[in-house]
Amino acid sequence: MQIIRDTFYLKQLDIILNYIAKDSPNKALDFLNKLDYHISNLPNMPYKFRKSFYYDDKDTRDLIFKGYTIPYYIDKQNDTIVILDIFKWNER
Repeated sequence: MQIIRDTFYLKQLDIILNYIAKDSPNKALDFLNKLDYHISNLPNMPYKFRKSFYYDDKDTRDLIFKGYTIPYYIDKQNDTIVILDIFKWNER
């Protein structure tokens, strides 16, 4: 399975990383590396995480990472996983 990061996700991630980097650039880099590790493992078990609380679709799941929710869509037809967004639960 190929992982596709939506442009909206990338914009939101950039905002989060810039905020973390104000305190510590090393923590921002560590956050990104660990998040990328979890995302890169999604093709191994795409249904590992809960059905999305924010989308009404069994193929949209919520990866929870350090208090952030990362909804992703499993597109079986195209054999891809689309990372849709990243946000804190209290922002939605």
